[in-house]
Amino acid sequence: MAAYIVRRLLLMVPTLFGVMLVTFFVLQFVPGGPVERMISLLEQDSHMGGSMGGGETAGGSSFSSYRGSKGLDPEQIEMLQKLYGFDKPAHERFFIMLSNYIRFDFGDSYYHHRRVVDLVIDKLPVSISLGMWTFFITYLVSIPLGIRKAVRHGSRFDTVTSTLILAGYSIPGFVLGVLLIVLFGGGSFWDLFPMRGIVSDGWEALSWPAKIADYLWHMVLPITASVIGSFAIMTMLTKNSFLEEISKQYVLTARAKGLSEQGVLYRHVFRNAMIPLVTGFPSSFVSAFFSGSLLIETIFSLDGLGLLGYESVINRDYPVVMATLYFYTLLGLLTKLLTDLTYVWVDPRITFDEAQ
Repeated sequence: MAAYIVRRLLLMVPTLFGVMLVTFFVLQFVPGGPVERMISLLEQDSHMGGSMGGGETAGGSSFSSYRGSKGLDPEQIEMLQKLYGFDKPAHERFFIMLSNYIRFDFGDSYYHHRRVVDLVIDKLPVSISLGMWTFFITYLVSIPLGIRKAVRHGSRFDTVTSTLILAGYSIPGFVLGVLLIVLFGGGSFWDLFPMRGIVSDGWEALSWPAKIADYLWHMVLPITASVIGSFAIMTMLTKNSFLEEISKQYVLTARAKGLSEQGVLYRHVFRNAMIPLVTGFPSSFVSAFFSGSLLIETIFSLDGLGLLGYESVINRDYPVVMATLYFYTLLGLLTKLLTDLTYVWVDPRITFDEAQ
């Protein structure tokens, strides 16, 4: 097992290198980079300044002689390229970036003019709040519900719950979010829940019980919109996994030995049926914490990682784009390794050493 872990860790290096290399050079061909964007903004400011003093000046010169109307000087453009690091060849900038990323030095944002690490840390509370509650509520509801549906397969309970969760799955989260705002967010009906941020203004001055209540009150609508669609996949996966195990021979043998249905279900079926669910736990846990939902964050005015990523792409904020990609890729590779190790922990019959 140790040799397998070492091999997987070593394979992460070329994988991470390849992902960063492809993304970096794709970004080089995207029109409207940070230098072009800044040149456009400066030229707009220059033209606006010239138009404010338009017509004949005191010296008799017209607007056409205004410097800004002719664009920026080559020296100014060269200064901008040096400011953003584009005065160096692409391959040299790539390896400089990698050497900094190895030390977890992600540089400064072009758009927000702050360290990328500080910027991400500021956005984490929103994304962690959405991910944490979505993850735990989904698992705590879907697994017991899936087991119940498997035990009562074909019953009226199974049919009704399947209809409800599939109806919820068919409704996009952002559509449900808009509906919740209209109904409960002061739209056309009831004004019951706040619609901006994860806490109220003056939250720091509240007592601890009031802080918790205020935070939970803000999270009701966005979490509801996020979690409804997740129930169907996890519930049906749990149900089908249990149905498959219940139909196997060892279950009939256990029943023939006189074990109760509860004993058969939780002493024999549960461990085997939970293997596909537990092995997906690490990746689901990590992705739920760090994958922001742009539409949910936008609808409920939540400033999280989803909105940060969208703004970074639109504004060509390459340090934020590349840094978050590096972090997510590294985290994803480690999560895949942890998922494989979970297989061995859940089912000792699996051994990767024999497979190699």
